[in-house]
Amino acid sequence: MTVQVQMVRFALVGAVNTGTYFGLYLALLTWLPYVAAHVVAFLLSMVGSFFLTSYFTYKTRPTWRKFLLFPLTNAANFVVTTCGVYLLVDVLNLSSRYSPLIAQASAIPITFVVSRMIMLRPDPAPDPAPAHKEPEPVAQV
Repeated sequence: MTVQVQMVRFALVGAVNTGTYFGLYLALLTWLPYVAAHVVAFLLSMVGSFFLTSYFTYKTRPTWRKFLLFPLTNAANFVVTTCGVYLLVDVLNLSSRYSPLIAQASAIPITFVVSRMIMLRPDPAPDPAPAHKEPEPVAQV
């Protein structure tokens, strides 16, 4: 699969993930402050994003190792979007309802590069079991 196809699939997964995130964010915003709603929605949508990225974007088998490393793909995204939401809402006085969508767009290229490195990196091969060597029989005289 070419990088261009992966980029298109990544964009589609990103659109689904953004919709999931935004729906969760709006639902949580009814009883949580906007930063808390953002964090919870972000974490929940990241789990779905992992499986879509694995199966659809890169056609690779999800593993625990990749699952545990996957948050690294969103670390930069999280910092950029969280700072962006704060700046847009508290500094520029934009609506807390729509600011996450604006902030999200700026983190997409970073997330693609890091996710590609993690999801396509081969898992280390397990160490082969040490060969159990039977003791040689003692020669009888």
